[in-house]
Amino acid sequence: MKTRNIIWIVLLLILGIYLFPSIKNRVVSAKNNFSKTSMAPGFSLKDLSGKEVHLSDFKDEVVLINFWASWCPPCKIEIPGFEKIYSDYNGRGFTIIGISVDSVSQSFIRNMGMTYPVVMANKRVLNNYGKITGIPTSFLIGRDGKIIKKVVGVYSESRLRNDVENALKDPF
Repeated sequence: MKTRNIIWIVLLLILGIYLFPSIKNRVVSAKNNFSKTSMAPGFSLKDLSGKEVHLSDFKDEVVLINFWASWCPPCKIEIPGFEKIYSDYNGRGFTIIGISVDSVSQSFIRNMGMTYPVVMANKRVLNNYGKITGIPTSFLIGRDGKIIKKVVGVYSESRLRNDVENALKDPF
């Protein structure tokens, strides 16, 4: 009986080691279906009040596009850091657009303290951004409209802050 338990533990450890690279945060420097010269696909999506939000509304700004869901624990982890950075850099050439892939309520957004624009995803935007298959997935867009970075998994506050500062310095 003990031998059987040890075998199961070893198998689970091996499986965990094998799966770990696919679970942890992955940063893709604009390579996954995109290159550094790829323009961010435009979109027009509705917020919870029905107002249209267009990516083109943020021309000449650094934009973080974050695909997320209310049921996603890693998404909930990164939202407070996003909010801090949005508060620090909004009005200085930076914004965040949260794109919810599920039905989200105004009370959820309020409870999470989200003050940046939140819009509802559709199949077209999911496909245009490389068939989003995991969330959270974030795209940092430069002031020239090109994709700078794609992050699958939690985009840490410190990494995002550094990336935003560098992108704001970049004269497009």
